[in-house]
Amino acid sequence: MSATSSGEVFRPAVLPDETAPELTFRALLLGAILGIVFGAASTYLALKVGLTVSASVPIAVLAAWALRRRNQQRAILEHNIVQTTGSAGESVAAAVVFSVPALIYLGYPLQVGLTTLIALTGGLLGVLMMVPLRRYLIVKEHGVLRYPEGKACAEILQAGEKGGTSARKVFIGLGFGVLFKGLQAVLGGVKVSLEHTFTKFKGASVGCDFAPELVGVGYIIGYRTSVMMVAGSLLASFILVPMIAMFGAGLDAPLDPASTLIRDMEPGDIWNNYVRHIGAGAVAIGGIFALGRALPAIVTSIKASAAGLFGGGAGGKAAGGFVPRTERDTPTTVLLFGALAIVAFIWAMPAFQMTLLGAVLILVLGFLFSVVSSRITGEVGSSSCPLSGMTIGVLMATCGAFLLVGWKGSEYSRLALIVGAVVCIAISNAGTCSQDLKTGYLVGATPIKQQGALLIGVLASVLAVGWTAYLLNVAEARETVLEKPFAVSSALVERADRTTRVKADEAKSADGTVTSAAMDEREYAYVRLSKADLPEGVAEGAYLVDPATNQALVHREEGIGAGRLRAPQAKLMSVVIDGLLTNRLPWNLILLGAAIAIFVELLGLRSLTFAVGVYLPLAATMPVFIGGCVRWLADKIYKRTPDAEDEPEGTLWCSGLIAGASILGIGAAMLSFAKGYDSDGGFHPALAKLSKYSFASENWFGVAMLALLCALILYGARGSKKA
Repeated sequence: MSATSSGEVFRPAVLPDETAPELTFRALLLGAILGIVFGAASTYLALKVGLTVSASVPIAVLAAWALRRRNQQRAILEHNIVQTTGSAGESVAAAVVFSVPALIYLGYPLQVGLTTLIALTGGLLGVLMMVPLRRYLIVKEHGVLRYPEGKACAEILQAGEKGGTSARKVFIGLGFGVLFKGLQAVLGGVKVSLEHTFTKFKGASVGCDFAPELVGVGYIIGYRTSVMMVAGSLLASFILVPMIAMFGAGLDAPLDPASTLIRDMEPGDIWNNYVRHIGAGAVAIGGIFALGRALPAIVTSIKASAAGLFGGGAGGKAAGGFVPRTERDTPTTVLLFGALAIVAFIWAMPAFQMTLLGAVLILVLGFLFSVVSSRITGEVGSSSCPLSGMTIGVLMATCGAFLLVGWKGSEYSRLALIVGAVVCIAISNAGTCSQDLKTGYLVGATPIKQQGALLIGVLASVLAVGWTAYLLNVAEARETVLEKPFAVSSALVERADRTTRVKADEAKSADGTVTSAAMDEREYAYVRLSKADLPEGVAEGAYLVDPATNQALVHREEGIGAGRLRAPQAKLMSVVIDGLLTNRLPWNLILLGAAIAIFVELLGLRSLTFAVGVYLPLAATMPVFIGGCVRWLADKIYKRTPDAEDEPEGTLWCSGLIAGASILGIGAAMLSFAKGYDSDGGFHPALAKLSKYSFASENWFGVAMLALLCALILYGARGSKKA
């Protein structure tokens, strides 16, 4: 047992049981399958819109439903293993898509082998680096760090175990989650985002995504955290964007890093080109402050773990040398040598082309940002964790180290990106790992078995994520065989990556004859050419070059970066790397964000949550704030302690809401894989009947549906009547 911040002893809702099934084959198999399915769906969703939804809660619901036992034997620990194993898929998918496709923007091919290796090594590192922090983040900080999705998973698992009123609340919430998300994502009955631009306040706009799952997250994390987050977004939308619009209106030339005039931009364009960089700087500094506050306790936690080096585990021992099942961690020696072995593998593997400096940066930055990621997940949940913002911080540190040793220019961009991608995946999986361990802590799971399940989940999901990203890119790619091949510099060809031609489209001349019929599926040099390297009138882009003759034969347009697979986060990563290594990064914007975070800290507030709001658009944080307001109102009406962690009624209802909306959201994303679905909206023409009616595109209808949802949450948060 452990003490909370209030001094009370925490006891799991489900007492430890040495005989209950836990790490079973069927639990691992189901978890791996769900991880692959959710990982593939999340890969597509992140490529399309740059966002993912946490899969932990819906997997917990599916586990409780699929692995029911007919006898009286407890199954909650087995269900927990399913959600632990399966959650790795979404975690790895988000990080891979946010980082690895930046290779395309930097002029390198997307290769399934390299993508899989990056996902594998980063995913395993995330687990190994977070586990030593379990005693600090999960046990010691219990009552301080909320882990909203982790707690939601625990509530669902416990409700499934108990049945009765608790289970009914979860599944009622789940039903409404399916209903509201289905109304928007399948039937097309509500706008994806409700928006309004002010005509007399130039540059100002307000927005709110119709996202029931985020409303549920806002209720669980509470009013105070949600209001801090939305305050950052309000600063961006009502101060930063209007100021840039006002002062930039008189400029006659584009202001870096944008390529268009500010007066021609919409508020969203200003946010994308300028405010996002400000938010990234704020998140980086806010993360540093959070890391600094946590360091003393982290050192203590690591020392406590190291004390178990020769005792067979990192857990503390009870009287007589017995380690309770709920305190058994993976031995520190295994974690240490495992992490070192993975980094050594990255350094030695030719596919990575890694240097010693890069390997050291992966080890150091991976651990430091794993702490930050785990703590942010504990504060605001994994759905609102600014993974891309933290990755920008990693890339800034990596490129800064490269510049210190004299590594300048675009030739080092691939190395910087691989370092950033491995660390990005590691910190993403570390946050998910901490969330899963929180769920296990609440239900009385065995930590070492959960940690093993996390590693298996990574191994199962990386192939699905790597192949999904690769096949989507190939499916959307376009190749044009050149009618007039041209010579390319031998220096560019020699240092270019090799790729196999995957399309068979042949260009035809005016008379209809095929001009390059001899081309086959062998390897070509993949060279990205700028105007200086091209003949007059030839478009910039990627070309396939015959290494034997140095002749460019094919113009290739990758699927990612064009059409519906925009990969916006990966584009941002490429801009940061290219800007730093070629001295084109907008440092003024980054430092402005850093100054905002420092100012918030001087006010006595925690800057990280505020910085997350600056980085995320207002439309993404508004539903979280709405959920927090419902929590504030429920606490007032039902006379409860504000934002108390042990408020079970509304938390159960919102846990089901998150699960239902998440399942439908991911299912709607998967619809886009099927032939016949609209490429822009992801709707099937036979299903999206409501999109044809005028009310579906009106803001008032979306507001009315959100108000109805809030009323249902408020009603669901009331106390259960006693028999």
